[in-house]
Amino acid sequence: MSVLTRRQREIFNFLRDNTESFACPPSLDELCAALGMASRGSLYKHIMALIKAGLVEPFTGNKQGGVRLTAQAQNDDSISEQGLPFVGSIAAGRPIEALATINYMTVPDALKTNKPCYVLQVKGESMIEAGIFDGDWVVIEQRDYASNGEIVVALIENSEATLKYIEQTAEHVLLLPANASMTALSYRPEQVAIQGVLVGQMRSYRSH
Repeated sequence: MSVLTRRQREIFNFLRDNTESFACPPSLDELCAALGMASRGSLYKHIMALIKAGLVEPFTGNKQGGVRLTAQAQNDDSISEQGLPFVGSIAAGRPIEALATINYMTVPDALKTNKPCYVLQVKGESMIEAGIFDGDWVVIEQRDYASNGEIVVALIENSEATLKYIEQTAEHVLLLPANASMTALSYRPEQVAIQGVLVGQMRSYRSH
């Protein structure tokens, strides 16, 4: 899964919105000037992340070289300035696989942080006492660490992901539901990888 930082999304949006302003795809120096960035090296790192995400590709049709959007990115109207990657479903109950089918969702700024974030839809009822219900969308700040008591996306044995409170010691990791009818899951630390921490939540009240 590729989650863009705000700076990477700013660069992507600039390339998308200003394609016709350049006779040829802009070079890194031209992008630095246009974006007001002092560090060409920093821009290069962001461009490489966009290339890895499949949104940008190098262009060698002029002497300076340059970068341009890939054909997929040019044709994908769902990638918007305020969108976060929506990467599928997450279990709030028995662990199920988090699906890496990336689309984009518009999320209010108040529900996300200035770090890379992504969206998952909740399946199951193990977090209902924390106010997280089946069908809700949760905004996750992407990071590989968490404090005890935070609600995390935990990847178990590199195959299944679940949304739970976390309690960690040197010997054990407990994944705790917020549902009195369910029991905690206990693992060795090497069995669990934190993929992010809950920072926001959305819900639809429409009838289907």
